[in-house]
Amino acid sequence: MTNELKRAIDEAYRVVVFTGAGISTESGIPDFRSPGGLWTKMSPIDFSDFIRSEELRREAWRRKFEIDKTIVAAEPNKGHMAIAKLVDSGKASHVITQNIDNLHQHSGVPAERIIELHGNGTYAKCLDCGERHELHEVKAIYDASPAAPVCKSCKGIVKSATISFGQAMPEEEMRRAEEATLGCDLFLAIGSSLQVYPAAGFPILAKRNGATLVILNREPTPLDEIADLVVHDEIGPTLAPIAMLN
Repeated sequence: MTNELKRAIDEAYRVVVFTGAGISTESGIPDFRSPGGLWTKMSPIDFSDFIRSEELRREAWRRKFEIDKTIVAAEPNKGHMAIAKLVDSGKASHVITQNIDNLHQHSGVPAERIIELHGNGTYAKCLDCGERHELHEVKAIYDASPAAPVCKSCKGIVKSATISFGQAMPEEEMRRAEEATLGCDLFLAIGSSLQVYPAAGFPILAKRNGATLVILNREPTPLDEIADLVVHDEIGPTLAPIAMLN
């Protein structure tokens, strides 16, 4: 299977890489959705509830700071580094990711080549004026007051720069992801359950547009049956030899 995957990448003119939580679990970041994941232990807070309730906003920040104790210590693994090499070599044009952990950036992929469908959890934004807030600043506000953090400029609601349940998908990122998908001849889906829409629609779009669809994931996915190649294996160990990282 590894030889077939290498051949598919070697023969491709333009690769788009699509990543999900599975690539980051190999860096020690827990999966939110899988059995035993974080959302099986605590229900996610819907965006509308976050907006209406200061109590829930403060609870969301409590959870955020607790989860970040694991995320901030994570480093890119061999899977991230292999993808970075594909981008650096010019083989891959973009990385479309469902992940919010910033590990693709840390691995060396230029920010302009990364399309974050679900946002980024390493900073916060004001929902009213759009100002960026660094997490250490938000944590200081959180620790100093029993109220939920607010924007230092306009006193608006401050939220992690991620897409929550019930929140609209980012229009610009969705547009860029569609454009990249339609421009590739190989769509490489890595570490995603391919069950979360609209993100999971991009592999389908690529396949319908004539691209080769390859899925690399430890577990079966609903799209395995339409893929040209499916590899059920660990991500880093599979990609590292292909990118000649070993």
